[in-house]
Amino acid sequence: MGSKLRVAAFAASFLAAAAAYSVGTTPAEAGSQCGRASWYKLGGKTASGERNNPSAMTAAHRSLPFGTRVKVENLRNGKFVVVRINDRGPYSGGRVIDLSKAAAQQLGMISSGTAHVRVTTVDAKAALRGACPA
Repeated sequence: MGSKLRVAAFAASFLAAAAAYSVGTTPAEAGSQCGRASWYKLGGKTASGERNNPSAMTAAHRSLPFGTRVKVENLRNGKFVVVRINDRGPYSGGRVIDLSKAAAQQLGMISSGTAHVRVTTVDAKAALRGACPA
């Protein structure tokens, strides 16, 4: 009886996770996430173990695997960059990605500090949860 309960609990948690993933997404949107981006310039090492390089085209994301490449588009001016995830964050609420200074410069968001962006995975192996409005 104990194993049946464990199987039932696992099935329930799996179905809940699947439902949470599918809410608000369509196959065409499964690789996009919209929200605020910020930029940072820190010394030391990133969560992946690399030395932080503000002139590299890199970014921090909460859940994408290290090495994943994503296209980040500034929705205000249409500029975009492709960056590689090599760190974890952002830790400020409401933000979906933290960019290196070089990436932020190309997006035209240095002076404002943040921008409303669409993040789209370039690598097929990684998927973002959520959907962006059309």
